[in-house]
Amino acid sequence: MARTKVIDALQSTDYGKDITIKGWVRTHRSSKAVDFIAVNDGSTIKNIQIVVDNGVVEEETLKQVTTGSCICVEGTLVESPAQGQASEVHCKSLVVYGGCGADYPMQKKGQSFEYMRQYAHLRLRTNTFGAVMRIRHNMAMAIHTYFHEHGYFYFHTPLITASDCEGAGQMFQVTTKNLYNLKKDKEGKIDYSDDFFGKQTSLTVSGQLEGELGATALGAIYTFGPTFRAENSNTPRHLAEFWMIEPEVAFMDLPELMDLEEDFIKYCVKWALDNCKDDLEFLNKMIDKGLIERLQGILANDFVRLPYTEGIKILQEAIAKGKKFEFPCEWGDDLASEHERYLVEEYFKKPVIMTNYPKAIKAFYMKIDEQESGYNGKSGQTVQGTDVLFPQIGEIIGGSVREESYDLLMNEIEERNIPMKDMAWYLDTRKYGSCPHAGFGLGFERLILFVTGMQNIRDVIPFPRTPNNAEF
Repeated sequence: MARTKVIDALQSTDYGKDITIKGWVRTHRSSKAVDFIAVNDGSTIKNIQIVVDNGVVEEETLKQVTTGSCICVEGTLVESPAQGQASEVHCKSLVVYGGCGADYPMQKKGQSFEYMRQYAHLRLRTNTFGAVMRIRHNMAMAIHTYFHEHGYFYFHTPLITASDCEGAGQMFQVTTKNLYNLKKDKEGKIDYSDDFFGKQTSLTVSGQLEGELGATALGAIYTFGPTFRAENSNTPRHLAEFWMIEPEVAFMDLPELMDLEEDFIKYCVKWALDNCKDDLEFLNKMIDKGLIERLQGILANDFVRLPYTEGIKILQEAIAKGKKFEFPCEWGDDLASEHERYLVEEYFKKPVIMTNYPKAIKAFYMKIDEQESGYNGKSGQTVQGTDVLFPQIGEIIGGSVREESYDLLMNEIEERNIPMKDMAWYLDTRKYGSCPHAGFGLGFERLILFVTGMQNIRDVIPFPRTPNNAEF
């Protein structure tokens, strides 16, 4: 008999029909007359109850039906008399596919998330992580659907690169060289001429630079793939390997970029509310009791559009009135998460798109804003950068209008001492038919963190990669 998924069985009203359920046991309760087995197959947060009358299944087989074991049940779908479930299955036969001993790490008790990270290969079977991973899938579908419906092309940028997009230098090297016997030149520097690519290469920190090439040919593209940062950051908001969404659009200006950021993020949040109801209700109950209300609040409000200089004034006024921050807050400082969250959660009480940041704290490719007033009313000190700031998270999107002028871009590259040898191909976009363009980057896991209400970014990706941790 063909298998029926639990989600379909729970929605079915075809009572009296024989079906086959296959999945993993969540709980098993026994009495002299009847056994109740809760089975989940990952298709939904909800379990289906299997009712086994006395004598239907051999006692030795029932003893093997422990938490975590995998079983196949054939039985009759019936309307359930119990509250909270519409249907259940009255067992006719039961087969144990895989037993599960008492040492199973995911026994039904309140383990901490830190404990469960030690067993990332098994934590996926728990209710919480099942819900998170189904939402993660849905957010990926929302992203692809949004861009497809809006005429963007999915563009695949390389994971192995010879350029550092952000100029940060915190990159994982890719090499086939013998690390115990490195060939060096006369100056004592490593000679990469005999390496696989014949030059020093790394894992990408962003697909943006290559994405700009796509935008100047296809008009509007987006990337969606893994990126890597070799930052030694042991925080609840950083991963060494994470996924990024990076749209890049020709002929887009700053107001249009902010419109795109707001429309896109609202689309994703609405998709979650429309398509992940059961999982969100579970997480709202068990993880974050304000989750659904916060998600609905994103849809209900227009995002505030706030120049950086105004934001600094608001923060300094708050400090003058007694508000205490851990980090300083002067014009020219890169805002900390506490500053961003104050603006979003306490001052405006809605999402904020902060714009026109100081040039010195942003990347070389951002368009300098000659008109915008900077520190003490001076012009040319800010760039057309945007950060979308969310409650609980702080920055969730970072974007900018890109500098399309060859001469101005060259000035920035020279001022920042960015190696020219790896940038010639990028500068060609400014030499041959340059055009105004803009784009943003969204860390996928930051989005999942917000939509699920989880508190640690290591708990919204199946197998987190962080300093001193590359398990599974």
